[in-house]
Amino acid sequence: MAGTVVVATVLWFVTFYLSWSTFWIKITFSAAMLACLALWLQPGLLKGLRFDMKTILVGIFSAAALYFIFWMGKIISTTIFSFAGHQIGSIYGKGEGTPMWVIALLLFFITGPSEELFWRGYLQKSLMKRFGGFQGWLVTTAIYAGVHIWSFNFMLIGAAAVAGAFWGAQYWRSGKLAPVIVSHALWSTVIFAWAPLS
Repeated sequence: MAGTVVVATVLWFVTFYLSWSTFWIKITFSAAMLACLALWLQPGLLKGLRFDMKTILVGIFSAAALYFIFWMGKIISTTIFSFAGHQIGSIYGKGEGTPMWVIALLLFFITGPSEELFWRGYLQKSLMKRFGGFQGWLVTTAIYAGVHIWSFNFMLIGAAAVAGAFWGAQYWRSGKLAPVIVSHALWSTVIFAWAPLS
């Protein structure tokens, strides 16, 4: 399990720190690699996924709630921290040069689902089995936020902590990965491609 965290850390270093290629291609590749790793280590990961109407509605409601949290977070953080606005803008600046429709498709169909397969479906599930629900959720959230350190962006690291804690709690509470996948895919598509908070 520790080895997968090292792999994730390296992939996020490549994504956020190295300048080659475009950001959205790198994050999509990195997330897809982690998903493949999760599926290899846990072959039955996809068997329990059911995307029925209830799952979709829960995912939509969850994504909307998290979007509201971020909307409020932006108002509060830009009021408290003078650097917040600039750092939030620089997050969106990473996508320059990539058409919005491409970003939306990558986030909705690959990046969002792939991240959940690894971070919650594999890593958090494994850590909860080893340490219990609360500690497993806490450690996963810390690692998820920690790998974003390569962005050297306080607001992005904080955003990853909030989102990771939110999706982790949702998964911990329900034990179901499919609604979290819908939530992540929809939320990331909306906040980065449809209705950015920039």
